[in-house]
Parts: sequence; structure tokens; C-alpha cells
Amino acid sequence: MAHNILIVDDDPTQRRLLQVVVERMGYPVATASTGHEAIAYLDGPKGADVSLLLLDLIMPGMDGMGVLRALKPKRPALPVIVLTAQGGIETVVTAMRAGADDFLVKPASPERIQVSIQNALKLTALTGEITRLKKRQNGQLTFKDLIARAGAMRPVIKLGERAAQSNIPILIEGESGVGKELIARAIQGTSDRAGKPFVAVNCGAIPEHLIESILFGHEKGAFTGATDKHIGKFQEADGGTLFLDEIGELRLDMQVKLLRALQEGEVDPVGSRRPVKIDIRLISATNRNLTKLVADGLFREDLFYRLNVFPIQVPPLRERGEDIPALVEHFIERFAVEENKKVMGIEEDALGMLMAYQWPGNVRQLENTVFRAVVLCDVDRLQRADFPQIATALGIELPRVEPLKLAAGAEDMIALQPRHAAETGAGFAAMSAPVRESVHTPVNGNGHGSGPAAASAKSSGGINFTEPSGHLRKLEEIENELIRYAIERYAGHMSEVARRLGIGRSTLYRKIREMGLNVREDQRDEEETSTGEAAG
Repeated sequence: MAHNILIVDDDPTQRRLLQVVVERMGYPVATASTGHEAIAYLDGPKGADVSLLLLDLIMPGMDGMGVLRALKPKRPALPVIVLTAQGGIETVVTAMRAGADDFLVKPASPERIQVSIQNALKLTALTGEITRLKKRQNGQLTFKDLIARAGAMRPVIKLGERAAQSNIPILIEGESGVGKELIARAIQGTSDRAGKPFVAVNCGAIPEHLIESILFGHEKGAFTGATDKHIGKFQEADGGTLFLDEIGELRLDMQVKLLRALQEGEVDPVGSRRPVKIDIRLISATNRNLTKLVADGLFREDLFYRLNVFPIQVPPLRERGEDIPALVEHFIERFAVEENKKVMGIEEDALGMLMAYQWPGNVRQLENTVFRAVVLCDVDRLQRADFPQIATALGIELPRVEPLKLAAGAEDMIALQPRHAAETGAGFAAMSAPVRESVHTPVNGNGHGSGPAAASAKSSGGINFTEPSGHLRKLEEIENELIRYAIERYAGHMSEVARRLGIGRSTLYRKIREMGLNVREDQRDEEETSTGEAAG
């Protein structure tokens, strides 16, 4: 879901200026001219979509302070940026105490407004992620915290909420990466065991010789290397929930012990003389067909019936495409904060491409794909080009970056050779861009070209942004080649070269020295002298 921003200001000119700034950032905008109108909008059906409030303090009727006082009890986490022409310290302190997150004095520059909005949204995303992680860590994650609004997920949520009301064993089935553990955590967070231990065990990742010790524990000296007593996962989960993921990978002899632990409500640690009573809520999960495993003799039938009391089938992501936009938005917010990137959303065509993909790796694959895209993205919104693997899988051809075509300039106006030219045998001409086509430029009275290119221009060249392998060239290489080209194009007139490149002359000369090029001092003097004569 995109960030919607509500602008509240009684001045229509200010509202329009703020709206233009926000829309240029790519956010949907809603406006209100009074405090009462703003509160009514936030209480309405579209109010839940508002992610940030730009609020004027001085307004007739309900002013900005009144809006803050009415808003904070209902939406304490909604970030508010206050704007006013009165920037006294007392006003700032009062607004901050009332719940404002930032304070801007009118007229605020577009850059300052953008930075304030980005910081507020980033802080909100970070706070939300911390809250979610705390709830997960404390065993208080609920179904309301999950992104599961698709119709295919409604039966899952309904069954999970029903199962949470009892202590019945649950078997969660679904493909790898669909979020079976999150469903298990939500069941615990909705049950009377919320806040109690939640212990997750991946049965397929435990070394075979350690399975019994890890699950049931061992006494000191029970076997070689058992230097201390160790309580198993069953005892760790006592009073809470034990989540056995990939239960189909558990070997047969351990299935027997697991069945006894479930039937008797007690475990036998390795080397112990007496069993230990346990009180757990068991939730199992698998991405395999346990019925087939039973038929093949790879899974005990009695254990299967013990686990499969309340089955919940989680659909794959390809059957719940309505959740993809919300999941993508959530992952963008999360990874943009973690990686300190300015990515704020995704373009519509890129999102459409993601929704058209089948996602065999489900939510886990989508998460990692968005993570990679955020890391590689250099703009504020993800593009199709940030998902090359998805585009390839769908047969979508991404636009290629074409070499920049530039016209060549005059030659022999400046002595410009690498300091190591004698060793390499390569002069400037050997490093110039390849010839493409002839260019003829009229010559003015002083012998210099009348256009940007000089009179002796003979060809136009191209600077390649990519290597023959297809990877981007280093920025330093492209910059060096562009400087060489600019010096040639503008006939060695260094002031013009610096102006066209957008840098100072001292910076230009420093870069030339770093490149290992020699510029004749008399050329500089000649340039300055000719400029002075022309001015006289």
C-alpha cells in the first residue's frame, strides 16, 4: 500500500505548493482546508490509508494544536509535520509536546520538506519493524500483524483463530516459503499461551546423531562430550508452544520417541533415570505429503494421526496474488531502512511484472528479490530493470543502456599526452573514441569553430558505459574519458571545458594531473591572454 499524505492548510496557495512537492515525490495526496475537515477525513473510510500529516498550526476554527490533541489518542503512531510562519521556540516546544514529529517554518524549501517527509516515514517504518520484532520475540504476534488480506488466506486465518482457542495439535501444510512459521506464531499470540516460550525446531536441519539430545535433552556424562546437563527443546517450550518444522524429515526411531512424548506428556532425557513432565502446545509443519510418506513406510501412521488432528493448508503465493503489492511495500520499507536507501516505492509496470510471476519460492523468494532490488536501486522507486531475473523468466526484454553519442572536437590546440606515453607508445589519439561519421563545422573569423565543436572536427565518437562483457564500466574510467573528450571537443580552452563539465578550473586541472596528463603552461597563458584581448 502506497503512502498517502494528508495536507491540512487553510491557505489554498500553500496547499497547492505542498501538494506539488509531495506529488513529485511520488506519493498520493489528499487535502483539507480546516482542522475539522482533516479529522473527518482521518475518521472516514480513507483515513486508514494516511501515512503522514502535513499540518498548518494557524487556522480558523480548529487550529493545528486542536488537530494534534484530537488525533493523538486515535492515531498515536501517525507522523505529523507541523508548518507555521511563527517559528518561535515556545511554539516549537508546544507542538512537539502535543505530538508533532517535525517542525517547519514557512516558507520551507521543497528540499527541506522532502527530507522531513522521508525522515518521518523512515522513522515510522523503523519503529513499526521494531514493534513487530518485539511482538514476535515475546510470542505476541497475532493474525492482525500478518499481511494476509487475499481471499485464499481467509480460511487459514479463520481456522488459525479457531485452533488458538484450544490446545489441539495442529499440522500446518504448505510449500516451502509460504510462511508456515508465521502462522504458527500468530496462533500462539492469539491463544492463552501468548507471551510464553515459542520454540521452533527445523527437524531437517538437526544432525542425526544429535536429534535425541536436542529434542529431549541429556544428563551430564550421558555420552562422550556431554560435559554439562542440557535441557532439550521440549523442556525449553514448557508452558508455551513447540513448533516442529519439516516434521516429515524426522527419522523413524525418533518418531517413536516423539509419539511417546506426545501421548504421555513427558520426555526421557538421554542418561536420565526418570522422565520429565512437560506442558506444551505442539504445532507441526511440513512441505511434504505425509499421507504418501505413510504409504511408502517413511512416516509412522500412528504419529501421523497424532499430529494431523487439526490440519491447516497454507496456499502458495501464486494463489494469493492480492497480497503481493502489500508484501512488496512492506519489504521495501523494511530494507530501505536497514540498508539506508531512499527507495520509497515501486513503479506500476514493475509491480505488474512481479504480480505476473508465479513465485515458486513463495514469500521467501519475493522477500529476497525485493531485498536485492533495493540494494541495487539508485533512484527513489524500483523499476523493471531492478528485477532482471524476473523479467528474463517472463520473457520481458529490458531496455539496454545505449552508449552516449558525442561529437568530436578540434585537435592540436593543446599538447595533451600521458606521462607514460613514451613507454606505452600510445598517444591521445589512440585513446579517443571510435570514429562514427564525418562532421563539418563552419569556422569563424578567429580560426575557432563557430559551434561547440571546433573547425577541425572530423568525426563523432561514443563513450561506452558498459564493458564487452555487458557489465558497467567504473565511474572513474568514464569520467576520465569524458574529460579527455571535452578537452578535445572544446579545443583545449580550459575555461570552456570546466564550464561545460560543471566543475571549477582548479578541479579540472587536479583531475588532469591525477589522470597522468600534461597540460602546457603556455597553453593556459595563451588562453587567458586571448580572453583578455577579446575583452579589451
